[in-house]
Amino acid sequence: MVSGGVDTVAAASLAADTQVTPTMIRIQDVCVEYQQKGKESKKVLNSINLDVRAGEFVSLVGQTGCGKSTLLRLVLGEEMPTNGKVLVEDGLRGQPDRHCGYVPQKYSLFPDRTVLQNITFGQEVTEVGFFGRALPSRRALRKEFQAQALDYLRRMGLRESDASKYPHQLSGGMQQRVAIAQALIMRPKILLMDEAFSALDPGTRTGMQRLIKELWRETQTTILFVTHNSREAVTLSTRVIALGRPSGSDDGAGIVLDLAVPENANEQTIADLIRRVETDTFTDGIL
Repeated sequence: MVSGGVDTVAAASLAADTQVTPTMIRIQDVCVEYQQKGKESKKVLNSINLDVRAGEFVSLVGQTGCGKSTLLRLVLGEEMPTNGKVLVEDGLRGQPDRHCGYVPQKYSLFPDRTVLQNITFGQEVTEVGFFGRALPSRRALRKEFQAQALDYLRRMGLRESDASKYPHQLSGGMQQRVAIAQALIMRPKILLMDEAFSALDPGTRTGMQRLIKELWRETQTTILFVTHNSREAVTLSTRVIALGRPSGSDDGAGIVLDLAVPENANEQTIADLIRRVETDTFTDGIL
């Protein structure tokens, strides 16, 4: 069990930083409970309090069923808490919007649209719908979206010739790159990634980890990244949050570890942090 639940050094560092960096996501006393027909209700999250600063890269770890994906859906606005509040830039979350991009484990691509059409879909629905389909500016706007999409395609390490292909003509890693481009082209303030690399082979996964870290450094987008891989969590993020519940308890999961990851940490420091995550959250019966 983590003593006090939160790493004291990390907490002190975060408290100092919040004086100069605004809070992007604020989760206050959040509980999530699902009603089950003919059974007692099921608690998934219990008394979650979490502040995420603008530009942080936060990894969420914990065993299956501890509420990591639920927490992402709350921030996305796709789900509401049973109790408590979820705020983005001090505004209550009510429904999904362009401020939050989402990349799921299973590629969210339209099979009947080309790569280019998939990437520009969100922009066209948002912007063309706003300006009106009949306006003469629609064609110029679409060309602008396509140019931006091609730029993102290149940044994802794909070729311009891939733009006319359909998702089934791409490998798994290529499809996931398109899904990330689809989210990033909307320029979201927050990027939510739910086990986005877990279905990839090791080589492709390493390349995707490198890519998302480079994009984060370039854009300083606030990222919430769900993973079961402790090394991935530590090497990618600036902070690791672990969710879990006491062994045998029916209470919803809470935060059992809040660990800051130093910038440019050496291999020994990374190994120590991975051991801390695995010892405190995976091997002592908490999760």
